[in-house]
Amino acid sequence: MKLLVLLASFVAVVVLGNPLDDSYHPSFRDEQASSSSRNAQQEQTIEYWKENAKQTVDTLVNRKDNTNVAKNVIMFLGDGMSISTVAMARVYAGGEERQLSFEQFPYIGMSKTYCVDYQVPDSACTATAYLTGVKGNYETIGVNAQVPTTHCTATLDNSTHTYSIAKWAMDAGKDAGVVTTTRVTHASPSGNYAHIADRDWESNGYVDAKGCDSEVLDDIAEQLVHGETGKRLKVIMGGGRREFLDTDLDPEYGTQGYRTDGKNLIQEWLDLAEEGENRTYVWNKQDLFNVDPARTDKLLALFEPSHCAYNLDRVHKNMEGEPSLAEMVDRATDILSNNENGFFLFVEGGRIDHGHHDTWGRLAIDETVQFAEAIDLARKKFSEEDTLIVVTSDHSHSVSYSGYASRSSDIFGWAGTASDGLPYMTLSYANGRGYNDHIDLETKGRKDVRTMDTLEDYFRFPATLPVDSETHGGEDVAVYASGPWAHLFTGSYEQHVIPHLMAYALCVGDGLKACDESTQ
Repeated sequence: MKLLVLLASFVAVVVLGNPLDDSYHPSFRDEQASSSSRNAQQEQTIEYWKENAKQTVDTLVNRKDNTNVAKNVIMFLGDGMSISTVAMARVYAGGEERQLSFEQFPYIGMSKTYCVDYQVPDSACTATAYLTGVKGNYETIGVNAQVPTTHCTATLDNSTHTYSIAKWAMDAGKDAGVVTTTRVTHASPSGNYAHIADRDWESNGYVDAKGCDSEVLDDIAEQLVHGETGKRLKVIMGGGRREFLDTDLDPEYGTQGYRTDGKNLIQEWLDLAEEGENRTYVWNKQDLFNVDPARTDKLLALFEPSHCAYNLDRVHKNMEGEPSLAEMVDRATDILSNNENGFFLFVEGGRIDHGHHDTWGRLAIDETVQFAEAIDLARKKFSEEDTLIVVTSDHSHSVSYSGYASRSSDIFGWAGTASDGLPYMTLSYANGRGYNDHIDLETKGRKDVRTMDTLEDYFRFPATLPVDSETHGGEDVAVYASGPWAHLFTGSYEQHVIPHLMAYALCVGDGLKACDESTQ
C-alpha cells in the first residue's frame, strides 16, 4: 500500500508539478542567488528597512510647498521614456535601489497621453498638448483637432493655431530656447514654434511630395527661421542641417541638403541679425565651446545632417566633434541666463524613442541615463527657489521589464528559462524588428540567445510580433517636478494641463498666474 501511495505522489508531481509550488510564481530554491546590491548586508536586516522608511516618512512630513514665482522653467522631455524604461535605466546606472536624478524630485504625477483621434499617440500631437495646452490629432503640430492630418490648407486658418509656452514666455519679456538630440525640426521640438498638418513636412520637398504647395505652405524649417515664434528663439540646438540646405554641401560630410527650393536657411537665419545683434552658427563641439555666452544674442547649433549621434556611438566611435546632451544644456542655459527676467528652455532626450523603435534596448536605456545626467546638471546649476524643472515623457513604448532575474543581474541579460527550455531576456518588446532576429523562420521556434552577441550596442532585443518599427504604448507617463509650485504636478491629469501649470508658476500666458492678486 505504501508503495502505491508513493507511486501516486510521484505521478502527481510529474504530471501536475509540485503541489506545494504556486504555479503563477516559480520557485528558485535550487538556484538561490545571494544579493549583490550595494547594501547587500544591510538589506538582510529589519533595521535597514525600518530606517529607510523612517527617513522617507520624515522627508514627506517635513516637505514645504514652494509658492515662489518662478523666474525660469526648464522642461525636460524624455521621448518614449516609459516607466519601465526609467526602471531599467536605474539598474543600468548602478542598481535597482538607485534613483536617477529626476526621481529624487519631491513631486510626481501621471499624465494621459492620447490624441484627439487616436488612443496611442505620436510625438506630434503630444508636443502640441504638453507645450501649447491643447490636444490635437495624430501627426499634427501646433494646431487644434479641426485640422486633419496632411490637410494642405487647413493650417492657413490662423484660428486653428495653438501657441506654446515658449511664445508665452517671450511675450512676457523672457527668453526661450530649444535643445534636442533629434533634428530641431522633428516633432517634439517643433511643438515650440510650428503650426503644421504633417510632422514629416520638415523641409519643402516633403510638402510638395504630398501634393501640397510649398510656396503657399511653409515647411517646419522655414517656420523655425521665419515664423512668428521660431525667429524669436534665443537658442536652437540639435541636429537637422539637411532640412536647412539645398545644394549646399554639408560641412562635415560633403552631402547635399534635402531642400529643393534653392534656399540656405542657415544663411537666411544669420542674415536676419538686426544692427548690433550677434548671431552665431556652429556645427561642432569645439565651436560650441568657443561661443562666448555673454556676447551671444542668438545661437543656432546643428551638429548633424539628421539626428545627433547616440551617446554610445559618441563614446565607442570616438565622435569627439559632437557634444553630449548635458554639454548642450550647460551652454544653452549660460546664454539664456543673460536675461534678468528669466527664461523657458525645452530640452529633449529624443533618441530614447529611436532606440526603442528599432528594439535597440541598450541604446534606449543608455540615452535615458544621459538624459538624467543633463537634468542633474541643470538642477545643480539653478536654485529650487526660483527655477521650476519639469521632467516627463510624451508617450510610452511596448518595451517590457519582466521575468525573474536575480538581484543586480545585467538588465540586458536573461531572466529565466521558458517552457521551450531556452532562456528569455529581461528586456523585450511586444512588437518590433527584434522578432526576426530571435525567431527561426524554418522551425518557427525561438533562437538560443546564448549563441548571440548580446553585448553589441546595436543588438536587437526580442519582440513578440514582427513590425518594422516597434510601436508606442498608450499607458500614462510620469511627470516629475522640482522648484516653485512643483506640488501642483501631483495626481493624474490630461497631458495638455502641463504647460498651464508651468505657465502658472512662471506667470506667463493668458491663464491663471501665481502672481495674479486674484489667485492669492
